[in-house]
Amino acid sequence: MEVEVDEKELKAAGAEPLTDGRHGLRIHGWEIESRKRSILKSSTLELWEKKLETYHMPEMVFGDSCLALKHVKSGFTIHFNAFDALVGWKKEALPPVEVPAAAQWKFRSKPSQQIILDYDYTFTTPYCGSETVKFDADKLEGGEISKDTCNLHWEDCNEKIDVVALASKEPILFYDEVVLYEDELADSGVSLLTVKVRVMPSCWFLLLRFWKGYPSEDAAYNDPSIISQRLPVIMHKTQKLKVPDNV
Repeated sequence: MEVEVDEKELKAAGAEPLTDGRHGLRIHGWEIESRKRSILKSSTLELWEKKLETYHMPEMVFGDSCLALKHVKSGFTIHFNAFDALVGWKKEALPPVEVPAAAQWKFRSKPSQQIILDYDYTFTTPYCGSETVKFDADKLEGGEISKDTCNLHWEDCNEKIDVVALASKEPILFYDEVVLYEDELADSGVSLLTVKVRVMPSCWFLLLRFWKGYPSEDAAYNDPSIISQRLPVIMHKTQKLKVPDNV
């Protein structure tokens, strides 16, 4: 999805592109930036394996790619990256998904041809994003901000995303989609973790989605939007980010 942004629309919304070669924009006190890089080199991948204490990794890990949303005044940043997502996969430690092909691998006649799957090879993760806070030292010393007053936090709520507002015909000021990791499941399907963001004058909408698909004549099984409607809801959690009034 390519989005052509009119400079007049940016200016009218109080937004401006990021500088220094960064891809994104600054709007209403937030810096929204996406970085898309190539897959990790083998040397870096080995370091990740040591940190994660595993020899199993997705076929394509875009370790230097990320999406970040920074609240400039507080230094609070929400970001999405492959390493933290894989940390979630490792901690979750789900059993391997049983598919016909996997069963055949287990019962091959020759032991040398048997493949024992003792880990979640789909790399399913409960990852919901990462957070960091970097305070401006000068502002702290000058008393403009304090660590207590700049403490943004999440709290549970009953509010829902305003779908009607998202469907309104506001101009899209910025859009991007970043793939964090991908695996073709030994040609038996696909496992994919992506994050995308859409920025409008009144709000921004972000979607982090992990999904699995497999080859089928039924196109529905290759569309996460459709297949999600056929799956049971295991957990549903709604939270909102609280920003202090002085920030």
